[in-house]
Amino acid sequence: MTIHREGYRIIVLFLLALIVVNIVFIPFHHFKGWLFYLISGGSAFFFLFVILFFRKPKRSVEFNSNHILAPADGSIVAIEEVLEELYFHDSRLQVSIFMSPLNIHMNFCSISGTVEYTKHEPGNYWVAWHPKSSKENERTSIVIKHTNGTPILIRQIAGAVARRIVTYLKPGNEVQQGDELGFIKFGSRVDIFLPLNVKLNVGLDQKVKGNKTVIASFE
Repeated sequence: MTIHREGYRIIVLFLLALIVVNIVFIPFHHFKGWLFYLISGGSAFFFLFVILFFRKPKRSVEFNSNHILAPADGSIVAIEEVLEELYFHDSRLQVSIFMSPLNIHMNFCSISGTVEYTKHEPGNYWVAWHPKSSKENERTSIVIKHTNGTPILIRQIAGAVARRIVTYLKPGNEVQQGDELGFIKFGSRVDIFLPLNVKLNVGLDQKVKGNKTVIASFE
């Protein structure tokens, strides 16, 4: 396991801030030792949390052109037929994955194919499990056309804490199943919009792993 490149700058800035805070509170060591140890212990805890948030595990992919893999780690919070109004303008099966701050926050390509469309939209910051977050929060939508000609849409959604969405793909890019799609910082959600005729392989509240869990299969 390594540190994701999106975390380098934040980790360094966070470390410098904690060093300053601890230097300021050093004089309290002799007069109020409990405060000194509280600040020092809390600093170590939060620094470890930030490092763990930006961890980048090594994760192999079992390629299968018939499978649609989970684009993120987390829990399934919604499975429903919806009208997808941005790109398809028709009914799609929406599967939503909530990523807690304890999950890794890398996002992956669920299928192999060609990037047909990307769009970033500003918006609100509802908590990521709120139904409104899919349409009203800041979000980036990516459409990948499968090698079999079927397009799917993956939507990165910012949450109440997550305020930074990073997307690496652009229209015209050729991608392989399991390639890194992007990163969302500090708690968020990823929706995937699928054709209605896919075979669904997951259920509500199920824990999923990006590049490992098969969300659905093409019929």
